[in-house]
Amino acid sequence: MNPVYILESVRTPRGRAKESGGLHDLNPYELLNALYEHYSINEILDPEQLNEVILGCVTQHGEQAGNIAKSSALYSQYPDHVSGLTVNRFCSSSLDAINIGYLKIASGQSNMIMAGGIEMMSRVPMLSDNAAIWTDVNIALKSKIFMMGSGADLIASVNKINRFEVDIQAFNSQQKAANAQKNGYFKSIVPIFNPTKDFLCTDDECIRPATSIEDLSSLIPSFEELGRNGVDQMQLQHFPELAEISHIHTAGNSPAMADAASITLLSSSSSSTSNKYKSRGLIKAVSVVNDDPLLVLSGCVEATKQLMKNENLTTEDIDLFEIHEAFASTIIFAAKELDIPEDKLNVNGGCIALGHPMGATGSIMLSSLLDEMERKDLSLGVVATSGAAGAGTALLIQR
Repeated sequence: MNPVYILESVRTPRGRAKESGGLHDLNPYELLNALYEHYSINEILDPEQLNEVILGCVTQHGEQAGNIAKSSALYSQYPDHVSGLTVNRFCSSSLDAINIGYLKIASGQSNMIMAGGIEMMSRVPMLSDNAAIWTDVNIALKSKIFMMGSGADLIASVNKINRFEVDIQAFNSQQKAANAQKNGYFKSIVPIFNPTKDFLCTDDECIRPATSIEDLSSLIPSFEELGRNGVDQMQLQHFPELAEISHIHTAGNSPAMADAASITLLSSSSSSTSNKYKSRGLIKAVSVVNDDPLLVLSGCVEATKQLMKNENLTTEDIDLFEIHEAFASTIIFAAKELDIPEDKLNVNGGCIALGHPMGATGSIMLSSLLDEMERKDLSLGVVATSGAAGAGTALLIQR
C-alpha cells in the first residue's frame, strides 16, 4: 500500500441555510469554484497533475444533480482529463469521498485526488429529492429507514439519556464553538465573497454564543408528533425492553442546517507539485461500517471502535477525536461508549453549534481536526461521521 498524504484541507465558512445566509446567493458551482481557485491560485496543485475529483452530496437534486463533482471541475476550467465522481452515503458522504480517494492512491490507481463535499441546504432543501425512503411508508418500513431525529430519540431512550443532558451538550457545543471562532482556531476557512449581498463571508454563521440552558430547556421536542403518528410504535416493536420513546431533541440540541463546501487534497507525494507546501498529515487507516439501521446515527461509534481495534489502539493513544455531533444524544453516547474524555472530543464544538451541511461535513471535520492538531502540536487524531441507516466512517490521521 502506498502512503496517502493530506496536502491540504480547506473549506468555506458554514452559512446559515436561509435566504439571509451569507452564502445563499451563490449556486453550488460558484461556491466550489472559490475552493478550486484557492488551490490553483496558491499553487497548492497543478490541475494538470490531478487525476480525479470525488465529492459527497446528499441531496443530488436540481442545482446539485448531474454528477456535480465532474461538472463543477469543468465549470472551474479544470482539465478535461480530470474525472469526477459524486458520492451519497448520507451524512458520511464527504468522509467516504476521502476514503475512496485514499483507496485509489494507496492501491496505485491514482496519484492526486481532490475529495470533499458540497451541500447548499438553503437552495436545495433536505429531502427535496423526494426519495421513496422518505415519502413511501411501506418502502421505509421494509428498508428499516427512520428519520434522523427519530433515531436520535431512540438512541437517547436505549441509553437512558435525559433532556437535561442533551441540553447541556448543546450549550457546551455552542460555548466551545464561540470560543474557537473568537480565537481564530478555524484556520482552514477560505473566505467567500457574495457579490449579490456585497458581503465577504469569513466565519461560520450558525453559532449562537448567547444561548443559555434556560433557552434550550424551553424548546418543544421536534420529533414527538412524528412518534405519535406511528414511529414510536414501530420502534417499540423492535426494542420491546423500552416502555416508551423519550422525545428530548429540539431545534436547540439538533444540528443546524447550513450551506458549505469543502475540498481535501490527497496525494502520493508529501509535497505539492510546486514544492511550496508540505503535507499536513497522513491517512494511516480507515474503517467503514454499518450499524443497526433502526438506531440511524450510531455508525460513527461503531466505525471508531472498529478502527481502534484494527489498529490495536486505545482512547489513550489518540490525541484528539472529531466525532460527528449528529444530534446531542449521539455524541453523548459516543463519549460514554468510547470512554473519551471531554478534553479530547470535539474541543471546538460540533454540528449543533457550527452547522451541518450534510454532504460537506466530514471533510470540514477533517480540516478542523488538522487545525487543532497543528495548534496544539498533536500527533494522532480520529475523525468519524454517521449517516442515515446506520452508516459510519472513521479515519485515523497522523500529523
